[in-house]
Amino acid sequence: MGSSGDAWKLKDHPKLPKGKTVAVIVLDGWGEAKPNEFNAIHVAETPVMDSLKNGAPEKWRLIKAHGNAVGLPTEDDMGNSEVGHNALGAGRIFAQGAKLVDLALASGKIYEGEGFKYVKECFEKGTLHLIGLLSDGGVHSRLDQVQLLLKGAAKHGAKRIRVHALTDGRDVLDGSSVGFMETLENSLAQLREKGIDAQVASGGGRMYVTMDRYENDWDVVKRGWDAQVLGEAPHKFKDPVEAVKKLRQEPNANDQYLAPFVIVDDNGKPVGPILDGDAVVTFNFRADRMVMLAKALEYENFDKFDRVRVPKIRYAGMLQYDGELQLPSHYLVSPPEIDRTSGEYLVRNGVRTFACSETVKFGHVTFFWNGNRSGYFNEKLEEYVEIPSDSGITFNVKPKMKALEIAERTRDAILSGKFDQVRVNLPNGDMVGHTGDIKATIEACKSADEAVKMILEAIEQVGGIYLVTADHGNAEDMVKRNKKGEPALDKNGNIQILTSHTCEPVPIAIGGPGLAPGVRFRQDLPTGGLANVAATFMNLHGYEAPSDYEPSLIEVVDN
Repeated sequence: MGSSGDAWKLKDHPKLPKGKTVAVIVLDGWGEAKPNEFNAIHVAETPVMDSLKNGAPEKWRLIKAHGNAVGLPTEDDMGNSEVGHNALGAGRIFAQGAKLVDLALASGKIYEGEGFKYVKECFEKGTLHLIGLLSDGGVHSRLDQVQLLLKGAAKHGAKRIRVHALTDGRDVLDGSSVGFMETLENSLAQLREKGIDAQVASGGGRMYVTMDRYENDWDVVKRGWDAQVLGEAPHKFKDPVEAVKKLRQEPNANDQYLAPFVIVDDNGKPVGPILDGDAVVTFNFRADRMVMLAKALEYENFDKFDRVRVPKIRYAGMLQYDGELQLPSHYLVSPPEIDRTSGEYLVRNGVRTFACSETVKFGHVTFFWNGNRSGYFNEKLEEYVEIPSDSGITFNVKPKMKALEIAERTRDAILSGKFDQVRVNLPNGDMVGHTGDIKATIEACKSADEAVKMILEAIEQVGGIYLVTADHGNAEDMVKRNKKGEPALDKNGNIQILTSHTCEPVPIAIGGPGLAPGVRFRQDLPTGGLANVAATFMNLHGYEAPSDYEPSLIEVVDN
């Protein structure tokens, strides 16, 4: 499609009127699973969501939010908020994160690209540092990709390699860090046999070291910087496997919050601080928890903490983590080109848009929704409101989060008559679900439901339409399960809590006084997924979606 005005003109829907206010509500981490005591959504008081589910069957259904439906490599890949909101906003499925990296590694293209050539300049005299999450969870990174990258870098001239490994326990089982570190050590040992000086240099738990997001807590990044760049940490070990085992024995220790450590030689000197002339690659493919470190590594005028020493390095990300900021400016794998998003189409057709969430998910209803693009399409027609998230606490301490504030601002936006679409993300089910605290997650789901109620009441008042859905599962199943589907137990016989997303489908419901008679979900799209949602709400605005969008989930039957 060209960039002329006509190219953006949407056709009117033959059977659906224009001019109704449409609320698009995304419940984060709200999947559909069997009702039981570990299904926080089922246990919670959620009268509004229950009424949508048990109301008219033609106005509620399930859609896919994981695997191929959101551009991930396999059906075992759980969805996440980034790819979920990309699909919701773009209306089409784009190869994402892990899949892009898999293709680049398999074809060897990754070693021919500008990003790799840029860091390769340092191989002759400097060290190659790899920083990222040591995990096979497939949400932020994958261990097999790191192993391939290590081999490939060595083959392409890296003589000295240091890995700064962050332990997971969030997208995978707590305690799995030991096995991952052993696997990594075996790979490095194979490189050492070939005469390459390859070792683990530092580590720490992802939620305590490096991997903060949305500028919630810069101290997390600073702890990583101190260990990775300065070679300073409260714990020093000669062996990384021993480091993880020892630190896990501390009171209340777990993989997510493991204390930072550095590996030292026989003289107690750190084996791998980042120095002038070195190359650094952050190997996570998912952006949200790498952006802050990328800023610290790349920005000259960085002021979020005292970096003490700023080495002159060549830095590349596995991917570009922020397209608008062009951060990092060098990357190994090019991002999916997400163009012509629903948000841009609607704005160019005069649909006035309001988007709102709290800090931890604000980027999801703006940046990711708009195809990894920051800023407004037309600031005269759009307003984006970010409500500051609680910081300095884990989300189970205040499980209500900012759901009510989001709902209040959205209600006011609806009643103001200034907007044709309001879209929100209610983060509670996901952010509290990640803490593994079932009681708090139940409370979180109740709060999200109360927020939905407030928004739907406003839609009722203005004669509008609502579309309620979710981006992926989480809160609906809070335990790890064995092959039979029963709760899995640890060696002490305790139930293993699940803190990660799931592969469960998510609900979508439509309704409201403005919904034209005869609108119902189609019966011929049983495998519908998140990418079908954009065409659906474009219809609710009275437009046909572009022809290459995934088909709308609704039809209009003549009564």
